[in-house]
Amino acid sequence: MPPPSAPLPTPERILHRLEWRVIRRLDGLLQGDYRTLFYGAGLDFADLREYQPPDDVRHIDWNVTARLDAPYVREYVEDRELTAWMLLDRSPSMAFGPEERPKGLVLTEVVTTLARLLTRRGNRVGAIFYNNVVERTIAPLGGRNQVLRLAHDLLQPPPNTRTATNLNGLIHAGLNTIKRRSLVFLVSDFFSEPGWERPLRLLGRRHDVVAIRLWDPREVELPEMGTILMEDAETGEQLFVDTSDPKLRRRLAEIAQAREQGLRAGFERAGVDLFDISTEEGLVPALVRIFEQRKKRRR
Repeated sequence: MPPPSAPLPTPERILHRLEWRVIRRLDGLLQGDYRTLFYGAGLDFADLREYQPPDDVRHIDWNVTARLDAPYVREYVEDRELTAWMLLDRSPSMAFGPEERPKGLVLTEVVTTLARLLTRRGNRVGAIFYNNVVERTIAPLGGRNQVLRLAHDLLQPPPNTRTATNLNGLIHAGLNTIKRRSLVFLVSDFFSEPGWERPLRLLGRRHDVVAIRLWDPREVELPEMGTILMEDAETGEQLFVDTSDPKLRRRLAEIAQAREQGLRAGFERAGVDLFDISTEEGLVPALVRIFEQRKKRRR
């Protein structure tokens, strides 16, 4: 008899697994102190004052600074509740990775975990699903049912546009949709056409933006597997490649390194923090690392 197949993932199974294997462990490691990641998002404008180090430069009011010829920062008062938005890249390249855990599954795990951490503290979470077109916009709500809805929609296959990804559309959708200052998670592998830096900089001025890049090690260093047929997940273009060719492997590694440097420089110019999660990394250590990095950058 063939071995029984694994049960199909459902929103309930995914959330139950994450609550037991991830969220409970995060509670133990962080002792419930999620302010290192979530603080500073649910804010209302209170006052202006002159800039003093080590103020966050993202709070500088550039219009007032230009008029008074001195840097001024906006002060905010924290709401008891905050609103979070998930801007989610569902382009075909997100299907890349190990069969048991491609980037798309990591996306589902990250979003479900963050949404549950937020909603169980009385906060609201909304989302924009994107694959070169806005698939759907989910208005911010609280509660466990909202988390299950997000997980359910993430399990549905995205439309296949067969065009190269352009994240400008996703970021502009966030700019046009999110009116009140919010905590915004931008989750993508950031394989995109250029030109996203300026809208991302505008998004970072209006909101507290946390960018999470999902990646797979095989995107950086091609494993030696002989001659294989490779297909561009987004355009469908196919090409036979001899992965045993050292010159080819070295060239691909150089391209990956140049892309990494360009990506980091783009985020630095946009003034938005970028955090990484690999398909081979456990979700608990990845999120703990992000919490700790964000805490250090906010000091």
